[in-house]
Amino acid sequence: MKKSVKQLVKEANSEIETLSVEEARALYGQENVTFVDIRDIRELEREGQVPGAVHAPRGMLEFWVDPESPYHRDLFANGNRFVFFCAAGWRSALATKSVQDMGLPNVCHIDGGFGAWRENGGPVEERKPRNG
Repeated sequence: MKKSVKQLVKEANSEIETLSVEEARALYGQENVTFVDIRDIRELEREGQVPGAVHAPRGMLEFWVDPESPYHRDLFANGNRFVFFCAAGWRSALATKSVQDMGLPNVCHIDGGFGAWRENGGPVEERKPRNG
């Protein structure tokens, strides 16, 4: 193996903006700031979610960001600041680096992810399980 996951995350973190939970909470609820949860849907159902956050599954994120993709979501072309998070900050670091490399401006992620958000008193709500 040429690079471990830890190495990839370390490299990503050296090139992206990482917010502390306190910095993220200061942005939460501001106009033109979109929180993006990249966790798996089962994690949201099991652990809850940040109220108002957009769910963009990690496996679809680049496709949703790319305006040339048939899966593009206009949300990612609205000029907002995007705050990504996952469970612990590893997937969101890689995702932030990836979309930054694609040209998405004004993107960052939360150090420690949803776990740190919840532990530090960030708002969390229950997500109802999917039907079917």
